[in-house]
Amino acid sequence: MGIIGEVWNGAVGVAEWLGGRRRVCHCVCVWLAVCWWLCPGKPRCSDIKALPPARSSRSPGSPAAMEREQVRVWCDGCYDMVHFGHANSLRQAKAMGDYLIVGVHTDEEITKHKGPPVFTQEERYKMVRAIKWVDEVIEGAPYVTTIETLDKYNCNFCVHGDDITMTADGVDTYHIVKAAKRYKECRRTEGVSTTDLVGRMLLMTRQHQQVGEAEYLVERGHSDSLGTDASARSPWTGVTQFLPTTQKIMQFSSGLTPKPGDKIVYVAGAFDLFHVGHLDFLEKARQEGDFLIVGLHTDPVVNCYKGANYPIMNLHERVLSVLACKYVSEVVIGAPYSVTCDLMDQLKVDLVCHGMSEIMPDADSSDPYVEPKRRGKFKLLDSGNDMTTQRIVERIIEHRLDYEVRNKKKEKKEKAAFAAYMKAKAEGRVDIDPIQVE
Repeated sequence: MGIIGEVWNGAVGVAEWLGGRRRVCHCVCVWLAVCWWLCPGKPRCSDIKALPPARSSRSPGSPAAMEREQVRVWCDGCYDMVHFGHANSLRQAKAMGDYLIVGVHTDEEITKHKGPPVFTQEERYKMVRAIKWVDEVIEGAPYVTTIETLDKYNCNFCVHGDDITMTADGVDTYHIVKAAKRYKECRRTEGVSTTDLVGRMLLMTRQHQQVGEAEYLVERGHSDSLGTDASARSPWTGVTQFLPTTQKIMQFSSGLTPKPGDKIVYVAGAFDLFHVGHLDFLEKARQEGDFLIVGLHTDPVVNCYKGANYPIMNLHERVLSVLACKYVSEVVIGAPYSVTCDLMDQLKVDLVCHGMSEIMPDADSSDPYVEPKRRGKFKLLDSGNDMTTQRIVERIIEHRLDYEVRNKKKEKKEKAAFAAYMKAKAEGRVDIDPIQVE
């Protein structure tokens, strides 16, 4: 083979070991240069030109070759009332590869298989695109994930949570990719689901809020299918038990700090049931500067100016939902209602923004934005979107009976699916038997 052949094969070996990334070229050049100077007699360049091209046992279109170049991951779902549980699953999926593609189902498909969605498909497409771990969104993705879908978008595999989703006929929506071994699981975020949030609104419960001495305690609340039927409790969506931890917040945080010269923008609010109205406002606010800080008010403060059972999501749930947004750089947990001199100086705020919604006075009847206004650093922003948390609640209440039926049927189906899953697992099978729920 000769010394040059050995050097060449060594360089190719390094390249394959590194997975074909950009630093490969640099490493190959360094390898050749070192060996060149170590070789007695300094081989001629013509010797190198005469070498045969390196051969690989991997075909260009094989999954192994795709993985070497870029691991493309597929996720899909309804993503209705997008919350931090959805974002956490997508965060875990992105960690399994390099490029994350998310398919979102249409209103028609969701209504057929599980009942009417709260948000429209256009609203859901927009919300998913704003999650900072998502690279691409596919609109109108099929409800059952197929090999053809993965191949169409050059995805190596599909990722889903460790719960089970089914068609209207009770068939596992991922049975095809599971059988083809192109399926991976991530851990589902316990303590939150669209079903649970809808239940909180309809039951007007407040046990999810964290107030007083119990602000950091987590109770075992339950807002099931809007009833007390124990048989309807789902092993995945039936129990509200979210455990806030600093680790979870760190996983969602970008970890970025303002660079010298960055214009820092500050906004504050409840950001309850994070929705497209919030999203459009934050996008506008981010355009006003380089680093966007969002202040989140505590549950008692929100309840003071919103009343009823607001906020629907507690402080820690709201923090994670906001942190998942790609426009947000940092979050202040438990921000004061009034924007104070200390807050502006400590965070080095250049501009404070507020939307077109009414500004409620502080407890002492003062204007919460008097300080930034005094400094000439206050601006009202029109996002062009009039969606509010109240309007979402009104949607739910207007279709209360539809959602009651949907939630009850969904949780019964999930309970039956869990039993089928445990049976299949005990028998060493990947697929589960079709589920029939009346």
